[in-house]
Amino acid sequence: MAAARQAFSQFFAKDKTFKPKKRFESGTLKYNLHKQANASLNSGIDLKEVVKLPPGEDVNDWIAVHVVDFFNRINLLYGTIFEHCTEQTCPTMSGGPKYEYHWCDGVNYKKPTALPAPQYITLLMEWVEAQINDENLFPVQVGKPFPKNYMSIAKKILKRLFRVFVHVYIHHFDKLLAIGAEAHVNTCYKHFYYFVTEYNLIDKKELEPLRDMTERICH
Repeated sequence: MAAARQAFSQFFAKDKTFKPKKRFESGTLKYNLHKQANASLNSGIDLKEVVKLPPGEDVNDWIAVHVVDFFNRINLLYGTIFEHCTEQTCPTMSGGPKYEYHWCDGVNYKKPTALPAPQYITLLMEWVEAQINDENLFPVQVGKPFPKNYMSIAKKILKRLFRVFVHVYIHHFDKLLAIGAEAHVNTCYKHFYYFVTEYNLIDKKELEPLRDMTERICH
């Protein structure tokens, strides 16, 4: 069990990310929460317990730290298979025949637009990166309040990151198996799933594409 935890930790410490990792400044509240969250994750504690808010901590800070950590982990996950995700293999951003996602950012894509999966995911990761690097949305200074629209932005980020899980699991799972990443990715997904359901951050209908797998590995 300890070896499995160490392997998980090492897999997600790699630097082969699709986009550069977002890091917390040492000594800040977010950095300390980030270290606390990762220590719990690597300690073998039940993942349902890991996601619970530590006593005395602010839920907005706790969610912010996890949004960034999930961005880093999903970024790395996609980085392991993105050379196999091309406009030829994945001409749409889909999750099987029933689900297709269209991109809309209100700036360059004002209406939902069908795009090849790699282009969609690139735009998604760049958009998430811009949100979490905006200190007005994700304040790093102790005492600086979160904006009123913070929770809606956090939910939107997590909803979009979930779509990367959907695409990777449904269309590239064979690649994960080939590199021996199945157990690591399943642990990452379970952590993500328990977190977003603990704080009601993603609507159930959005989770539907992976429902069968979720019921198999998360219950």
